[in-house]
Amino acid sequence: MSRIGRMPIAVPAGVTVEIAENNQVTVKGPKGELQRVLPSEMEIKREGDEIIVSRPNELKRMKSLHGLTRTLINNMVVGVTQGYTKELEVNGVGYRASKSGKVLTLNLGYSHPVEMQDPEGLESKVDGNKIIVSGIDKEKVGQYAAEIRDKRRPEPYKGKGIKYADEVIRRKVGKTGKK
Repeated sequence: MSRIGRMPIAVPAGVTVEIAENNQVTVKGPKGELQRVLPSEMEIKREGDEIIVSRPNELKRMKSLHGLTRTLINNMVVGVTQGYTKELEVNGVGYRASKSGKVLTLNLGYSHPVEMQDPEGLESKVDGNKIIVSGIDKEKVGQYAAEIRDKRRPEPYKGKGIKYADEVIRRKVGKTGKK
């Protein structure tokens, strides 16, 4: 049985969870509101101050959806209470990031600056050579951080580019001259 799917989701005070038909789940909390349609095969029940997800049968598809559904609801609850952040680092000579309004401007060694507009519900901050993306939807925060990183991925020789703060770049040895 799914170990993750079996675990109940604790609903903290100040958070309301509404389950409509077709498993449309709406979570409201101090940081905002998230809404998502989850797989209709799963049975989502609220018992007191916790939510329990159960599956109808033991088919492989149902087993995989069980843990997924529970994790998605849990991510929504954590998002509206604490929120999510991703931290990126800009490394390289002349590589710079700056913020003006909702526009993130990246100077990454191209002939032009790369400008990115903050998506709805997300916020990015620049602190020296760090870019911090924050929001309540885990999926959107991760996606926007990945899009920023894709503008100039870290290269293995000098480590220049945009990398996640907790990412380790596997370095390669450069070529050596003939003797």
